Amino acid sequence: MKAYITALLAAGLSTSLMVGGASAQTVLRLAENQPEGNPVTEAMHKFADLVKEYTDGEVVVQVFSGAQLGQEPETIEQAQAGIVDLSRVNAVVLANVSPSMGVTTLPYIFSGWDQKYAVLDGDVGDEVRADLADVGLVGFEFMDAGSRSFYTVEGKPVKSLEDLEGLKIRVQPAPISIRMVELLGAVPTPMNYGEVYSALQTGVIDGAENDYVSYQTSGHYEVAPNYVEDGHLSPPAILIMNKAKFDGLPADQQEAISKAAKEAAMFERDAMRAANAEARKTVEAAGSVVTEIDNAPFQAAVAPIYDEFPDLAPLIERIKAVKAE
Repeated sequence: MKAYITALLAAGLSTSLMVGGASAQTVLRLAENQPEGNPVTEAMHKFADLVKEYTDGEVVVQVFSGAQLGQEPETIEQAQAGIVDLSRVNAVVLANVSPSMGVTTLPYIFSGWDQKYAVLDGDVGDEVRADLADVGLVGFEFMDAGSRSFYTVEGKPVKSLEDLEGLKIRVQPAPISIRMVELLGAVPTPMNYGEVYSALQTGVIDGAENDYVSYQTSGHYEVAPNYVEDGHLSPPAILIMNKAKFDGLPADQQEAISKAAKEAAMFERDAMRAANAEARKTVEAAGSVVTEIDNAPFQAAVAPIYDEFPDLAPLIERIKAVKAE
């Protein structure tokens, strides 16, 4: 964390520039951990373009992709502290600082795509995003982060729940993900995203879990060619912003940023869905073996997790009551 702060301060990055010696242009720094070409990164560039358009160039968003400013745990802290202005993150990691966000990251919490967005675009989603204000953040519309499944190294394919027993599985550093993997009989190994490839390659871990897009763009399919489509998690992604920075902007710029974020999120959802379908074709063509299974035993194994987060119980009940539109 200190290294990223030092690097940013040393770079002398400013939030405003003088244009022609007359008017101030607000420059916002946006941290993105995914590489160029990933649908969420493309959506962040679209967001930047829309912000510039809707503010007539008064606000410019600089997108730092590929974890240039750190991985998600660091960039969340940076956004809270105002070191960066915006960060696109996964709800799993964000739940570490805003606990109600954790309800969107529970295994099998959503019954399908349509029901998921009926929840996230409704009262529950609004309430969870509003809670971010308590930790100094503003959250915009939810984006899609795919449906996460397990993948493992050569010689350790998973075709049933029993095959997970004792395997060291990388998880995002979050309590729900850690507990889920424990309930499935594997050994959760929290680590940052950027460390996963080498850990798979050197045998530090036996597997990891992610959607097809991240599995492909990270290159993990090269060192973990067995993908079991169990779909245990479907957490959203979200663009967050330092609340003090947002509140300090003129009302018209706040409106423009919110409008741009919503449009970029709708773009990203469609792009991510299409990209996951294409990524599956790509990794299979490269030699990955995709196994589709009945995940009912997985759901049964993780069912106790719902009782282990009693603070989320009211939100869980409300989510289960939402029907797909």
